[in-house]
Amino acid sequence: MGRYVIRRLGQMVVVLFGATVILFACLFVLPGDPVGSLGGDKARDPAVVEALRERYGLNDPLPVQYGNFVKHLAQGDLGEDYTQRRPVTEVLAPKLTNTAELALAAIVLDILIGLLAGLIAALFRYSFWDVLITLLTTMAVGFPSFVIGMVLQKVFVVQFQWVPLISDGTMKSLILPAFTLAILDAALVARLMRGTMLEVLRADYVKTAVAKGLPRRTVLVKHVMRNSIIPVVTYLGISFGSLLGGALITEAIFNWDGIGLALVQAVQQQNNPIIIGVVSFGVAVFVLLNLLVDLLYAVLDPRIRLA
Repeated sequence: MGRYVIRRLGQMVVVLFGATVILFACLFVLPGDPVGSLGGDKARDPAVVEALRERYGLNDPLPVQYGNFVKHLAQGDLGEDYTQRRPVTEVLAPKLTNTAELALAAIVLDILIGLLAGLIAALFRYSFWDVLITLLTTMAVGFPSFVIGMVLQKVFVVQFQWVPLISDGTMKSLILPAFTLAILDAALVARLMRGTMLEVLRADYVKTAVAKGLPRRTVLVKHVMRNSIIPVVTYLGISFGSLLGGALITEAIFNWDGIGLALVQAVQQQNNPIIIGVVSFGVAVFVLLNLLVDLLYAVLDPRIRLA
C-alpha cells in the first residue's frame, strides 16, 4: 500500500508538471499583453510598460519564466497578482474556502438525493417511482447548468425573493448555487446507482445470501449496496475534484466569490498568475482525490488489492 501511494504521488508531480507546461504554452500564444491590466491608464507610457515587464519577468523567454515559476512553486509561492499587487496565495485563500464550502454542500446533496433516488428506483423497478425518477433524471441531465441556475434565480430570487440576489455569505445564499451544481450530478448518481444495483441484485452471491435466509436488510446493506456503491464513489470523487477546481458558470451566475469566478475574471484581465494558480490547484486536488478514491476501493471491497 505504501509503495502504491508513493508511486501515485510521483505520478501527481508528473501530471502537475505537464499541466503547467501546457498552460504556460497556451498563455504564451494567446493574443494581447498582460501589461495592459498591470499599467492601467499608464500602460501607454513605454517606460512604464518596460518597467512592469522587467518587474514581473515578462521579458524573459518562456522557458526561463517557467523555470522561475517552478522554483517559486517549490517554495509555496505562486507569484504576485497583477491587479491587486498581492501574493496569489493570499488572494486565493478566502476564495478557496468559499469554493470548498460550495463544493461540499453540492456533494452532500449529490449523495443524499442521488443515492436515495437510485436505491428507490432499483428496489421498485418498473413501478411508478422508478418511471418518475428515470424521467426526472433524464430531464436533469438534458439541461445545462447555466439554464438551471438562471431558472432557479428567476423563480426564487426575482419572483419570490426567498434568497438574496448577491451572495452575502449566509446559508441562504448557498442554497441555490449548491442545488444548481447538485442537480446534474445527483441525476447521474441516481442512474448509475440504479443500474449497478439491478446488476448486483442478479448476482449469484446475492441469490445465495437470500437462499440462506439472511434478512432482506442485511442482504441489501452488506451485499448489494456495498458492491453497488463502488462505481458511484468513483464518479463522486471525480465530481468533487471538479467542483473544488472551481464551478465557473455557477459561481459567475450567482456571483459566488470562489476560485471559479476568480478564474473568469483573471482570463478577462489576462492576470496570468491567478490563472496558473487556480489551474495548478485544480490539477493537484483532482489527482489527490483520485488517489483517495482508489484507496477507498480497498476498504469497500477487500478483494481489491493495491500494490
